[in-house]
Amino acid sequence: MPKAAKPKILVVLHQELSSPGRVGHLLLEGGFELDIRRPPLGDPLPETLARHAGAVVFGGPMSANDTDEFVRRETDWLSVPLKEDRPLLGICLGAQMLVNHLGGTVEGHQDGLVEIGWYPIEPTDAGRELVQWPEMVYQFHREGFSLPSGATLLARADAYPNQAFRYGANAWGIQFHAELTRAMMQRWVVRGAHRFVLPGAQQGRDHLGGRLIWDMHLKRWLGDFLDLVFHAPRRHPGETARV
Repeated sequence: MPKAAKPKILVVLHQELSSPGRVGHLLLEGGFELDIRRPPLGDPLPETLARHAGAVVFGGPMSANDTDEFVRRETDWLSVPLKEDRPLLGICLGAQMLVNHLGGTVEGHQDGLVEIGWYPIEPTDAGRELVQWPEMVYQFHREGFSLPSGATLLARADAYPNQAFRYGANAWGIQFHAELTRAMMQRWVVRGAHRFVLPGAQQGRDHLGGRLIWDMHLKRWLGDFLDLVFHAPRRHPGETARV
Protein backbone atom coordinates (compact mmCIF):
# COMPACT_ATOMS: atom_id res chain seq x y z
CA MET A 1 0.00 0.00 0.00
CA PRO A 2 1.51 3.39 -0.96
CA LYS A 3 2.29 5.80 1.82
CA ALA A 4 -0.06 8.71 2.32
CA ALA A 5 1.33 12.00 1.10
CA LYS A 6 2.66 14.26 3.82
CA PRO A 7 0.81 17.53 4.36
CA LYS A 8 2.59 20.51 2.81
CA ILE A 9 3.43 23.86 4.36
CA LEU A 10 3.89 26.76 1.96
CA VAL A 11 7.15 28.54 2.84
CA VAL A 12 7.55 32.07 1.45
CA LEU A 13 11.13 33.41 1.39
CA HIS A 14 12.45 36.72 0.08
CA GLN A 15 16.07 36.19 -0.96
CA GLU A 16 17.83 33.71 -3.18
CA LEU A 17 19.87 32.15 -0.39
CA SER A 18 17.34 32.55 2.45
CA SER A 19 16.51 29.48 4.49
CA PRO A 20 13.50 28.54 6.65
CA GLY A 21 16.10 27.56 9.25
CA ARG A 22 14.85 26.07 12.47
CA VAL A 23 11.21 26.56 11.47
CA GLY A 24 11.83 24.35 8.45
CA HIS A 25 13.65 21.75 10.56
CA LEU A 26 10.82 21.58 13.06
CA LEU A 27 8.11 21.33 10.41
CA LEU A 28 9.96 18.51 8.65
CA GLU A 29 10.43 16.79 11.98
CA GLY A 30 6.71 17.21 12.63
CA GLY A 31 5.79 15.29 9.48
CA PHE A 32 5.23 18.13 7.02
CA GLU A 33 6.75 18.74 3.60
CA LEU A 34 7.93 22.20 2.58
CA ASP A 35 6.76 23.94 -0.60
CA ILE A 36 9.28 26.79 -0.89
CA ARG A 37 8.43 29.83 -3.01
CA ARG A 38 10.48 33.03 -3.51
CA PRO A 39 8.19 35.76 -4.92
CA PRO A 40 11.01 38.31 -5.49
CA LEU A 41 12.59 35.78 -7.86
CA GLY A 42 9.35 35.28 -9.79
CA ASP A 43 7.86 32.28 -8.03
CA PRO A 44 4.05 32.34 -8.11
CA LEU A 45 1.91 31.94 -5.01
CA PRO A 46 -0.93 29.40 -5.14
CA GLU A 47 -4.45 30.58 -5.83
CA THR A 48 -5.69 28.33 -3.04
CA LEU A 49 -4.21 26.57 -0.03
CA ALA A 50 -6.58 23.63 -0.39
CA ARG A 51 -3.56 21.37 -0.94
CA HIS A 52 -1.52 22.89 1.88
CA ALA A 53 -1.75 22.56 5.65
CA GLY A 54 -0.79 26.21 6.09
CA ALA A 55 1.79 28.86 5.23
CA VAL A 56 4.77 30.64 6.77
CA VAL A 57 5.82 34.03 5.39
CA PHE A 58 9.37 34.87 6.49
CA GLY A 59 11.31 38.10 6.86
CA GLY A 60 13.65 39.96 4.54
CA PRO A 61 15.65 43.18 4.17
CA MET A 62 12.87 44.99 2.33
CA SER A 63 10.03 46.97 3.91
CA ALA A 64 6.38 45.94 3.87
CA ASN A 65 5.76 49.51 2.68
CA ASP A 66 7.96 49.18 -0.42
CA THR A 67 6.26 49.69 -3.76
CA ASP A 68 7.88 46.69 -5.45
CA GLU A 69 5.38 44.62 -7.40
CA PHE A 70 6.09 41.44 -5.45
CA VAL A 71 5.49 43.21 -2.10
CA ARG A 72 2.05 44.41 -3.22
CA ARG A 73 1.26 41.05 -4.81
CA GLU A 74 2.28 39.08 -1.75
CA THR A 75 0.43 41.39 0.64
CA ASP A 76 -2.74 41.02 -1.45
CA TRP A 77 -2.23 37.24 -1.63
CA LEU A 78 -2.65 36.99 2.14
CA SER A 79 -6.39 37.11 1.50
CA VAL A 80 -6.11 33.46 0.39
CA PRO A 81 -5.20 31.90 3.75
CA LEU A 82 -7.41 34.38 5.58
CA LYS A 83 -10.51 33.61 3.49
CA GLU A 84 -9.83 29.88 3.56
CA ASP A 85 -9.05 30.00 7.30
CA ARG A 86 -5.79 28.13 6.80
CA PRO A 87 -2.99 28.38 9.38
CA LEU A 88 -0.78 31.37 8.55
CA LEU A 89 2.35 32.54 10.37
CA GLY A 90 4.07 35.80 9.47
CA ILE A 91 7.59 36.40 10.81
CA CYS A 92 8.95 39.99 10.92
CA LEU A 93 8.37 41.18 7.32
CA GLY A 94 5.67 38.51 6.97
CA ALA A 95 3.90 39.82 10.06
CA GLN A 96 4.22 43.39 8.80
CA MET A 97 2.70 42.43 5.44
CA LEU A 98 -0.18 40.80 7.32
CA VAL A 99 -0.70 43.96 9.35
CA ASN A 100 -0.78 46.09 6.19
CA HIS A 101 -3.25 43.66 4.63
CA LEU A 102 -5.49 43.96 7.69
CA GLY A 103 -5.48 47.76 7.54
CA GLY A 104 -2.84 48.44 10.20
CA THR A 105 0.35 50.46 9.86
CA VAL A 106 4.04 49.59 9.59
CA GLU A 107 6.56 52.28 10.54
CA GLY A 108 9.81 52.98 12.34
CA HIS A 109 10.18 54.13 15.94
CA GLN A 110 9.49 57.83 16.48
CA ASP A 111 12.96 58.23 18.04
CA GLY A 112 14.72 56.16 15.40
CA LEU A 113 15.34 53.21 17.72
CA VAL A 114 15.86 49.76 16.25
CA GLU A 115 15.82 46.28 17.73
CA ILE A 116 18.89 44.42 16.51
CA GLY A 117 20.09 41.84 19.02
CA TRP A 118 18.45 40.29 22.10
CA TYR A 119 15.60 42.14 23.84
CA PRO A 120 13.06 41.26 26.54
CA ILE A 121 9.40 40.64 25.78
CA GLU A 122 6.44 40.07 28.07
CA PRO A 123 3.42 37.92 27.20
CA THR A 124 -0.06 39.29 27.70
CA ASP A 125 -2.66 37.33 29.63
CA ALA A 126 -3.95 35.99 26.30
CA GLY A 127 -0.43 34.92 25.33
CA ARG A 128 0.21 33.15 28.65
CA GLU A 129 -2.88 31.02 28.14
CA LEU A 130 -1.40 29.56 24.94
CA VAL A 131 2.28 28.74 25.54
CA GLN A 132 5.17 29.50 27.85
CA TRP A 133 7.11 32.45 26.43
CA PRO A 134 10.84 33.18 26.57
CA GLU A 135 12.05 36.23 28.48
CA MET A 136 14.42 37.30 25.70
CA VAL A 137 14.05 37.06 21.92
CA TYR A 138 16.29 37.80 18.94
CA GLN A 139 15.37 40.80 16.84
CA PHE A 140 16.61 42.33 13.58
CA HIS A 141 14.30 45.11 12.44
CA ARG A 142 13.96 48.86 11.97
CA GLU A 143 10.17 48.99 11.68
CA GLY A 144 7.32 47.75 13.80
CA PHE A 145 3.58 47.41 13.39
CA SER A 146 0.33 48.54 14.94
CA LEU A 147 -2.12 46.01 16.31
CA PRO A 148 -4.72 45.41 13.57
CA SER A 149 -8.36 45.97 14.43
CA GLY A 150 -9.83 42.73 15.77
CA ALA A 151 -6.43 41.18 16.56
CA THR A 152 -5.38 39.91 19.99
CA LEU A 153 -2.00 41.01 21.36
CA LEU A 154 0.02 38.05 22.67
CA ALA A 155 3.37 39.65 23.61
CA ARG A 156 4.66 43.18 24.11
CA ALA A 157 7.95 45.06 24.56
CA ASP A 158 9.09 48.60 25.33
CA ALA A 159 10.46 50.20 22.15
CA TYR A 160 8.12 48.28 19.83
CA PRO A 161 5.02 47.46 21.90
CA ASN A 162 3.45 44.92 19.53
CA GLN A 163 5.58 41.77 19.34
CA ALA A 164 3.10 38.97 18.64
CA PHE A 165 -0.57 38.80 17.77
CA ARG A 166 -3.32 36.47 16.69
CA TYR A 167 -6.03 37.35 14.20
CA GLY A 168 -9.05 35.07 14.11
CA ALA A 169 -8.40 31.41 14.78
CA ASN A 170 -5.52 30.75 12.41
CA ALA A 171 -3.52 33.87 11.53
CA TRP A 172 -0.47 34.78 13.61
CA GLY A 173 2.26 37.41 13.43
CA ILE A 174 5.52 37.73 15.35
CA GLN A 175 8.07 40.54 15.15
CA PHE A 176 11.10 38.58 16.37
CA HIS A 177 13.22 35.77 14.94
CA ALA A 178 13.20 32.32 16.54
CA GLU A 179 14.10 30.55 13.29
CA LEU A 180 17.83 31.27 13.23
CA THR A 181 20.29 28.41 13.50
CA ARG A 182 23.74 29.31 14.79
CA ALA A 183 25.12 29.40 11.24
CA MET A 184 22.32 31.75 10.16
CA MET A 185 22.98 34.10 13.07
CA GLN A 186 26.68 34.21 12.25
CA ARG A 187 25.84 35.19 8.65
CA TRP A 188 23.43 37.89 9.82
CA VAL A 189 26.03 39.31 12.20
CA VAL A 190 28.61 39.52 9.40
CA ARG A 191 26.33 40.83 6.66
CA GLY A 192 24.36 43.14 8.93
CA ALA A 193 27.30 44.63 10.82
CA HIS A 194 26.78 48.03 9.17
CA ARG A 195 23.49 48.33 11.06
CA PHE A 196 25.05 47.95 14.52
CA VAL A 197 25.64 51.73 14.65
CA LEU A 198 21.89 52.42 14.57
CA PRO A 199 20.29 53.70 17.81
CA GLY A 200 19.48 50.82 20.14
CA ALA A 201 21.35 48.15 18.15
CA GLN A 202 23.69 45.72 19.89
CA GLN A 203 27.17 44.73 18.73
CA GLY A 204 27.77 41.39 17.03
CA ARG A 205 29.53 39.82 20.01
CA ASP A 206 26.38 40.41 22.06
CA HIS A 207 24.24 38.65 19.43
CA LEU A 208 26.35 35.50 19.64
CA GLY A 209 26.95 35.73 23.38
CA GLY A 210 23.25 36.18 24.05
CA ARG A 211 22.53 33.07 22.03
CA LEU A 212 24.49 30.99 24.53
CA ILE A 213 22.28 32.26 27.34
CA TRP A 214 18.80 32.60 25.86
CA ASP A 215 18.51 30.50 22.73
CA MET A 216 17.53 27.27 24.49
CA HIS A 217 14.37 28.91 25.82
CA LEU A 218 13.59 30.53 22.47
CA LYS A 219 13.99 27.18 20.72
CA ARG A 220 11.62 25.46 23.14
CA TRP A 221 9.06 28.21 22.66
CA LEU A 222 9.26 27.89 18.88
CA GLY A 223 8.52 24.17 18.98
CA ASP A 224 5.46 24.72 21.15
CA PHE A 225 4.31 27.69 19.07
CA LEU A 226 4.55 25.86 15.75
CA ASP A 227 2.59 22.98 17.25
CA LEU A 228 -0.07 25.50 18.24
CA VAL A 229 -0.22 27.27 14.87
CA PHE A 230 -0.26 24.15 12.71
CA HIS A 231 -2.33 21.98 15.03
CA ALA A 232 0.42 19.40 15.46
CA PRO A 233 0.44 16.99 18.41
CA ARG A 234 1.92 18.80 21.38
CA ARG A 235 5.33 17.65 22.56
CA HIS A 236 5.82 16.43 26.09
CA PRO A 237 6.85 19.42 28.25
CA GLY A 238 10.25 17.87 28.82
CA GLU A 239 10.95 17.11 25.16
CA THR A 240 13.14 19.52 23.24
CA ALA A 241 13.31 19.62 19.47
CA ARG A 242 16.62 18.39 18.05
CA VAL A 243 17.65 21.51 16.13
